[in-house]
Amino acid sequence: MTVDDAIKALSPEALKMVKNNFTVGLGSGRAATAIVRLLSSHVKKGKLAIKAIPTSLQIKMEAEKGGIPIVEADQIDRIDLVFDGADQIDSDGYMIKGGGGALLREKILINIAKKVVIIADESKFVKKLSRTIPVEVHPFARNSAAIQIKKFGGKPHIRLLERGYPFITENGNIILDCDFGSIKNPKELARKIIDIPGVIEVGIFSKPSVIYKVKENGKFEILR
Repeated sequence: MTVDDAIKALSPEALKMVKNNFTVGLGSGRAATAIVRLLSSHVKKGKLAIKAIPTSLQIKMEAEKGGIPIVEADQIDRIDLVFDGADQIDSDGYMIKGGGGALLREKILINIAKKVVIIADESKFVKKLSRTIPVEVHPFARNSAAIQIKKFGGKPHIRLLERGYPFITENGNIILDCDFGSIKNPKELARKIIDIPGVIEVGIFSKPSVIYKVKENGKFEILR
């Protein structure tokens, strides 16, 4: 059984949180894509009236394909629930996100949501965060931000597309993927990086409301 099959197995548990007239934030990535597809049938079956705010064009297209009404973040005053994935989660529940480049929009939605539900396969769970941290940076600050990040012990590399061009976020910025090794204090590191002039957002996220740890045997654990 694949991870996608496991996500499908847990969907009745996760999607029962979606109620009529909810505004639902939709993150990016593999887990979010799977949930969006299942959300569409769940809404139609339950005859629910919901609105969705996607964080990327990819997820927006999936939602539109499923007939889920779309609204923009500046058109609402609340988000009832956010579904999202994670690139890595430590033993305290801190996360690294932004592998797809949507970290700014994901953090905006998560910050104003009443409940945040993260779905990640078991390979993403570690004792300490250790993978590269995506940092969204204004192009004007490409070099100056990288210099400051190096002073904090990081090794920044600009994210490139397959053909060698810089990856550009949907907000018109670049991504510096920064290697800090094992991260002992994610919250403090995020604070230092966000204070650098030209840094738009940091891919370190605080603890969510609920975490589904998906296993390849079709089972899952509910954490937090």
